Amino acid sequence: MPMIDSRPVLPHAPLMRSHPSHCRLSLRRCLLNLLGASILAFGLCHIHAQADVTEGGILGAILLLQHWFGISPAWSSLVMNATCYLFGWRILGRDFVGYSIVAGGAFSAAYALAELLPPLWPNAAETPLAAAVIGALFVGIGIGFCVRAGGAPGGDDALAMAISHLTGWNIKWPYLISDGIILLLSLSYIPAERIGWSLLTVVLSGQIIGFFQKRPAA
Repeated sequence: MPMIDSRPVLPHAPLMRSHPSHCRLSLRRCLLNLLGASILAFGLCHIHAQADVTEGGILGAILLLQHWFGISPAWSSLVMNATCYLFGWRILGRDFVGYSIVAGGAFSAAYALAELLPPLWPNAAETPLAAAVIGALFVGIGIGFCVRAGGAPGGDDALAMAISHLTGWNIKWPYLISDGIILLLSLSYIPAERIGWSLLTVVLSGQIIGFFQKRPAA
């Protein structure tokens, strides 16, 4: 795995801090967030869900809390996502919130549309390696477009962007660390072989998102 860059910053970071009283969104970045969130939603619906491949981050955390403490994901996801977005807003500015609203809304709408289609890969669970790799492509490319355009389709994406901005780390490291911790904790109730394929997806998607972070600003 490549060494951490010395002090890389998000390519769009200087543009993400907006004036305290203004939120100026560009059409180009909004469209990139729409595209990225749609790719992500399609991959989660038609690959992850069909192959029983999960993710780390908030998705894995809310399932963990539900299993061991009986806390409904409806409440835990609301609190955790809101906390991450608040943290991201304080670090990355008002424009970040605007683009994240576009990305989050596009993700929900795209997922709802994807669910209307018949499963495009109904036997994905029979080829877990292929599903893990292809699923990572959809997740990495989808989130990568959003990150490059200054938005976050989920709370854990906002957290990773804020940590990357504060520390200068490539964004793949916050993703890998947080997802790895949640997946390891999930071993307490999920079989190791299923976690293994999910960990592969997490590692690959994090590398792809890191590649998008290094590209010139949108």
